[in-house]
Amino acid sequence: MNNFKFLLLGTSLSFIPLTVNAQCVATQDCATLGYTETTCNGGKGVKCPFGNKWVCLPTEAEICRKNGFTESCTGTGQSGSGKSCGGLYAECSCALTYQYICTGTGYAGGAGSACGGKYTQCTCSSGYEWKDGVCQQQVLNGAVGDLYYCNGTVVGVKTSGMDFYVAMSDFGKMYWSDANKACQNYSFCGRNTGSLPTLDQLKIIYNNKYSLNSLFLRYGGVELTDGYYWSSLRADGSFGGYFALNMSSGYNDWLSGSAPGSRPVLVSY
Repeated sequence: MNNFKFLLLGTSLSFIPLTVNAQCVATQDCATLGYTETTCNGGKGVKCPFGNKWVCLPTEAEICRKNGFTESCTGTGQSGSGKSCGGLYAECSCALTYQYICTGTGYAGGAGSACGGKYTQCTCSSGYEWKDGVCQQQVLNGAVGDLYYCNGTVVGVKTSGMDFYVAMSDFGKMYWSDANKACQNYSFCGRNTGSLPTLDQLKIIYNNKYSLNSLFLRYGGVELTDGYYWSSLRADGSFGGYFALNMSSGYNDWLSGSAPGSRPVLVSY
């Protein structure tokens, strides 16, 4: 009988539901909850209720940059292209005056500030000039160092220490009066006319004959011959005549007939 009572008791207890003692406890750790910032720009954010930490809201600039609006377009010649976001643009455009890349033959670089790699004008290499929006090879006229140009062609040369230019070729054999007239009418370029060399100039030409001949050949001229060349100096004495200098020996003498050579010179100022 007692065993039956215990059996019934055990059976009845098995129908009593078990009670689980579980509790939901909220964490008070701000970092775990995602509040990681110590401060927010302009106070724009959500503050952790358990401490001085924040979840910051993105600024307008951050939102714009995230969406591809990254350019301020405030550089020289720049302006914004298309719509803006918070004062920023997806791309910039340059003023129409910034149109030259300034690279290639004859270009030394850009002049002034660049906009997007382009300039309002270019600087040109030596021998080139800025004209009509490009670096063009210069059409030289006048003295450039030891060379004298006319429309880009060398018409006279000199060497170091000389203060006058020598024409590129002779007039050939002629009387002094004809040689003097031909040299005076010779145009180095435009209004710049030549003259017969003085005797001192002829001596300088003789002393620099090899250097001058090298320049003549290089720039399309004719070498000096070894014969006599007229000077502008008149000879004294009853026989008259004018002095000439022998290019083979360097000696000078007076002649009354014709000399085999005459070559105009131009004094450089």
